[in-house]
Amino acid sequence: MKLNKATIKEKILEKLQEKLKETLDAVIPILVIVLILCFSIAPIESGILLAFLLGAVLLIIGMVLFTFGVDLAMIPIGENVGTCMTQTKKLWLIALLSFILGFIVTISEPDLQVLAEQVPSIPNMVLVLSVAIGVGIFLVAAALRMLFGITLAHMLIVLYGIIFILTYFVPGDFIAIAFDSGGVTTGPMTVPFIMALGLGISAIRSDERAEDDSFGLVALSSVGPILSVLILSLIYHPETTEYAAEPLPEIHNSVELWSLFAEGFPEYMKEMAVSLLPIIVFFIIFQIIFKKMKKKMIVKIIVGMVYTYIGLVLFLTGVNVGFMPAGNYLGQIIAGNSYSWIIVPIGMLIGYFIVLAEPAVMVLTHQVEEITSGTITAKAMRLSLSIGVAVSLGLAMIRVLTGVSIFWFLIPGYGIALILSFFVPKIFTAIAFDSGGVASGPMTATFLLAFAMGACESVGGNIVTDAFGVVAMVAMTPLITIQILGLVYQLSSKSEETVGDRKEPAALSELPDHEIIEL
Repeated sequence: MKLNKATIKEKILEKLQEKLKETLDAVIPILVIVLILCFSIAPIESGILLAFLLGAVLLIIGMVLFTFGVDLAMIPIGENVGTCMTQTKKLWLIALLSFILGFIVTISEPDLQVLAEQVPSIPNMVLVLSVAIGVGIFLVAAALRMLFGITLAHMLIVLYGIIFILTYFVPGDFIAIAFDSGGVTTGPMTVPFIMALGLGISAIRSDERAEDDSFGLVALSSVGPILSVLILSLIYHPETTEYAAEPLPEIHNSVELWSLFAEGFPEYMKEMAVSLLPIIVFFIIFQIIFKKMKKKMIVKIIVGMVYTYIGLVLFLTGVNVGFMPAGNYLGQIIAGNSYSWIIVPIGMLIGYFIVLAEPAVMVLTHQVEEITSGTITAKAMRLSLSIGVAVSLGLAMIRVLTGVSIFWFLIPGYGIALILSFFVPKIFTAIAFDSGGVASGPMTATFLLAFAMGACESVGGNIVTDAFGVVAMVAMTPLITIQILGLVYQLSSKSEETVGDRKEPAALSELPDHEIIEL
């Protein structure tokens, strides 16, 4: 027995070390970039810099614990629920459970609370409930799509067609916020659960398209919030849509620094307890009714929930208290220079690395690699996401400097993405549209949005129309880059068949990075 305990302990430590290495690889580059900027062209107040560094420590510890907890708890729950409800073969039950799950995990999403505070003249609870209902409805649609084998590309063309038609009838100030909502709603709490649910539903299918259809739930779930906010903007007619940014904290000594974080801890402890509670209640009811899981698995899930809770509290405290003020301040200083154009390449560089620090990105890349048996590697996914987010941040900074309407980017961007969906393998289309929601998580909603808001404030732009939309841009570009990755794979597979190579198609890990970047 002692040997078993020692072995389990050793495996846990090994897993945590693996998560720590991945997290450091993702976070250290962005720390280095920010520090280089702080000691060169963007001098920053020492108090805000120290808050940023302390926030980075909390972010690293939090991400390690969160990703470990997701593996132990969220993914097994989602897979078991998906498999069990599909095995019942009762459409009404599948639809009901899908709606309930979509509703409760959306309410549990911390990024949604941030969005609710930012939308002018719509009561917070009205917005949260409307978005949750939207995600619930579209999660039902996503589950039924998987069961009946409906092509994802056809659904996306119809839905985004409706969205772009609606945008002509809503106030212009709400368009960027509506598209932002589609990104922030699919964050660290929602993505692992919804993706695992998709795996569970597809697991009972034996046809060759089951693997392709295991993705796409996040993609359709991202549509619900966009439609919800657009419809709400037709109902609520605000007298003003001006957004008042919160003042930067003043930190004069180490005691004030700690006080800032000490005030944040209880707030996020309460927020995450409320967020996890609906999922825990659902799991308990599910276990009582179906009695699907054994005692050993239940204990594992409980431990995983604890890790998830602690990890998200530390992560969100570090990001919101430490990273957000630093992002805002850097944006102000860089855009306030006489050579304000430099914010475009700097934004691209930050975007390239910061997406890798999104907790849900780690979950997605590993699940993709595992499900495709290494054909689509985590390395290739991360590279494609980084390139996509770098491009989106460059375009977003151009919008901040020039005030160009977001329509000039969203319509061509989604048009290209939807056209590509007819030429790449279906699994790449599903993964690409899932990636859009995953890439735009709490790091984007806090640091990058704050960076854009600071820059916009410095150049005298309109924060609502020019700074908001960063999340939407980050959610859009991976749709293109991941599908281009699919074209690379498809072309390399065809070339092998042409020369008569009878080996299995090469995994994407065998393709050099420069070929992917060049295409």
